[in-house]
Amino acid sequence: QVQLAESGGGLVQAGESLRLSCAASGLTFNIARVGWFRQAPGKEREFVASINKSGRNTYYADSVKGRLTISRDNAKNTVDLQMDSLKSEDTAVYYCVADSRDYQTSIWRYWGQGTQVTVSS
Repeated sequence: QVQLAESGGGLVQAGESLRLSCAASGLTFNIARVGWFRQAPGKEREFVASINKSGRNTYYADSVKGRLTISRDNAKNTVDLQMDSLKSEDTAVYYCVADSRDYQTSIWRYWGQGTQVTVSS
């Protein structure tokens, strides 16, 4: 099994930055893609960003392009999400995700517990 633990959430003002981190443990050799989802109050969970195993390919939701940046450190088994120019609509619980498939698919096998990000306007 793989365990994912997020950290770095908090309360910030609109326009500020925040960096989320996710540490993987357990059978980390099973991990290829990693990414982030989020769920705002009263809304469905949505894809935010993902990165493949080599780190060469990244994907972003249109709503976050140019403001959020995903990166990973395979040696440390971590994935980060740098969030700049935050908006109130970025307020959500952010989930770290991982999967053994190293190609784009909507299937994500491993999920973290989530970390709250609140952006005040």
